[in-house]
Amino acid sequence: MTTITVITGANKGLGYETARRLAEAGHTVYAGARDAHRGEQAAKALGARPLLIDITDDASVAAAADQVRAEAGRVDVLVNNAGIAGPAAPAGELTAADLQQVFDTNVFGAVRTTRAFLPLLQQAARPALVNVSSALGSLTINADPAAHAELLPAWAPLLAYNSSKAALNMLTAVYAQSFPWVRAVSVDPGFTATDLNGHQGTQSVEEGAAAIVAAITAEPGTPGPAFVGANGPVPW
Repeated sequence: MTTITVITGANKGLGYETARRLAEAGHTVYAGARDAHRGEQAAKALGARPLLIDITDDASVAAAADQVRAEAGRVDVLVNNAGIAGPAAPAGELTAADLQQVFDTNVFGAVRTTRAFLPLLQQAARPALVNVSSALGSLTINADPAAHAELLPAWAPLLAYNSSKAALNMLTAVYAQSFPWVRAVSVDPGFTATDLNGHQGTQSVEEGAAAIVAAITAEPGTPGPAFVGANGPVPW
């Protein structure tokens, strides 16, 4: 039986490369994108199914879940990958509205999508929820970046982005406790060169996607919640 995998933000960057690898491995991949034309182009190139989904819009997310329900009847893996960087201004200059914009995608978008797809995950034998996070969302690392430079050499005080990823990690933990039948994982792909950071990352998309794919394809019995990166566990 094929694995049904839904990936948000799959028309470019880490989402695209993750979708490519999983489709190549035999998954039936729903490649999520908020732009219909770009999504269809990406899905065609990937050998995936296009899924129109704007994770900041309740109706769009509900329609996407309805499409997958009608076509596949279940979801084995949900990957909350879509995200934005937000402003890089000093923390004291950011407003609540600045943070709200970032949280609406990185946090509330994951909530919308997870809630809509939970009934489909429940139909799977061994469902997995994978949230693409960042070591910048680690409270442990942010509390003492210098002491954890080996885990995150490129730490930055990005108030909106870091706090949104910390909140995403909390979603992972609470979903894992609330729905023990779902294997819930946060993944740090590493500082990857993508549109999100103006291609300033220190590793390629291919390298960054490896950690996401590894989390998705981990043994079904792997306990959750977990926060993992390319080199193993990341401190919460």
